[in-house]
Parts: sequence; C-alpha cells; structure tokens
Amino acid sequence: MKLADDVRLSDDVVTRTVGEEVVLLNLATGTYFGLDPVGGRFLALIEQGKSALEARDALLETYAVAPDVLDRDLEALLDQLAANSILDKGPFE
Repeated sequence: MKLADDVRLSDDVVTRTVGEEVVLLNLATGTYFGLDPVGGRFLALIEQGKSALEARDALLETYAVAPDVLDRDLEALLDQLAANSILDKGPFE
C-alpha cells in the first residue's frame, strides 16, 4: 500500500490507548493489533480525517527521521493494517 492511497479505519475496528500503546481490535475477525506511539499517532491522524500523506507530513514535523525511512516504515505499516483488516482502501464516497 502506498501513502498516496485513500485509506480509513475499518468500521469493524475499535481502538483504545493502553499506556503508550494503541490497541486495535477488529470485532468482525477478532484480529488484534498493537501500535507504538508513532504508529498510534499516524493512525489517530487518519481517524481525524487526514490522508496518509498529511499524517506522514505531521510526523515529519514531530519526529527526527529521514523522510525516506518514514515513508518505508509507514507503507509497511499500511500493508500490515490492511492485511489484518484494520484499514480499508478507497476510493470512498
């Protein structure tokens, strides 16, 4: 999955913050997923209506990381979340 893809949290997923970790549970599949603070912030921005690219830009402003490293890591995260039915890929209406 690419950062330019239109993504959103699946309707079947609930999220909770536990300590510094964000826990995601797909109620339809029983799939559980945990995110560290950076991944949790990325997902929170997407939940707030930001695109993946906008969320990436916000993370670049917050964390000292090379853009290509962040892009690679976020695209791998998007792949994992989609594979576990946490995120849906658009287009959406």
